[in-house]
Amino acid sequence: MNRSRGSSKGMQAGRRQFLALSASAAALTAARMAFPSGAFAQGAGPEVKGTKLGYIALTDSAPLIIAKEKGFFDKFGLPDMDISKQASWGATRDNMALGTKANGIDGAHILRPKVHMYSAGTVTQNNQKLPMYTLLNLNYDCQGISVSNEYKDLNIQKDASPLREAFARKKAAGKELTAAMTFPGGTHDVWIRYWLAAGGIDPDNDIKVIVVPPPQMVANMKVGTMDCFCVGEPWNEQLVNQNIGYTALTTGELWGGHPEKALGMRAEWVDANPKATLAIMMATMEAQQWCEKAENKQEMAEIVGRRQWFNVPVGDIIGRIKGDINYGLGRKVTDTGLAMKFWGKNGEVSYPYKSHDAWFVAENMRWGKFPLTMDAKALIDKTNRADLWREAAKQIGLADAPSGDSRGVETFFDGVKFDPADPMGYLKSLKIKRAAV
Repeated sequence: MNRSRGSSKGMQAGRRQFLALSASAAALTAARMAFPSGAFAQGAGPEVKGTKLGYIALTDSAPLIIAKEKGFFDKFGLPDMDISKQASWGATRDNMALGTKANGIDGAHILRPKVHMYSAGTVTQNNQKLPMYTLLNLNYDCQGISVSNEYKDLNIQKDASPLREAFARKKAAGKELTAAMTFPGGTHDVWIRYWLAAGGIDPDNDIKVIVVPPPQMVANMKVGTMDCFCVGEPWNEQLVNQNIGYTALTTGELWGGHPEKALGMRAEWVDANPKATLAIMMATMEAQQWCEKAENKQEMAEIVGRRQWFNVPVGDIIGRIKGDINYGLGRKVTDTGLAMKFWGKNGEVSYPYKSHDAWFVAENMRWGKFPLTMDAKALIDKTNRADLWREAAKQIGLADAPSGDSRGVETFFDGVKFDPADPMGYLKSLKIKRAAV
């Protein structure tokens, strides 16, 4: 009898041990399914199940929307991600300053220079510094500079100089000239300033540069409140489709392969949630790969065009993400080199080169948004988290991923070159500027 009881107890203990081992194996399998490349295998996964990220109704926000819609956030253990539409870049700034603890946002689809401006406190309330990180690029190229039909007889393209006399005549007649962009110092601001200045037009003295939220660009040009504007898609294409104006050039023609939007997050949140940050990045990077594939373009346009995201017809979205550019005035091209890019061969579109940060900082110095005395390198080193990008790339098994700080010397459409090792030399070479270099 005693041997029987001892044997029974041993069997029960063995069964409990077997069940415990089985449970552990099941948990490990689940973790590997959630993070197929082995991410977080040593821990319990992300610290949180999600957070709130903002976006503006622009096609380059697609990776965040697709990561939500196609389950990439769920795959990496973030089922509670909230991708929240923002009314303007100003609203994005204000909500970022609040953070989710105060009913704001912890990160966003963002104009890349805004990470520098928030962190330096140049555009925040009371110049309060808001430490931010650039985690990855969301896209390259495919913004647009569009012109009112008032100037359709000039058929303006890359060369803006024919507008000089037209603007001078209009100004002499006592009429106001306006060029619109989406946020001071942001990408659309520096694109339109660069283009005007290359054509001999001073954006501060020859025309008034104003701020208009992206979704309001077309309506404002329709009522005649602006002469030209720079914005992302789908608003240039919608302008052409409604025959209100025409596109002079896409920004990829101004600087081929230029960085545009970034995933920027509050440094405080990233530092407190390193695993969740990597999970957000990995989900977004896989969504970028999905967006890059030609066979997914139609579905992507259909998803982001829905009422809850952009509320824009697919016909206003699909052309330029494929490289089918209808400039208006009968000019059309099919050039995949001008299409919006989300990933590239080895993830180079997503990788945040510090040399690109250096150009945006230099341009903001050019127009007086940053002082020439600013320690640009310190600011860039503090905000650029290419180290986290490389870790995320490793976790998703990305081979031949880009690395290093610089993509090298960049060349613009007018022949001007930017050497990231000599930003001041670049500024000295420019004729129209505010900086006293």
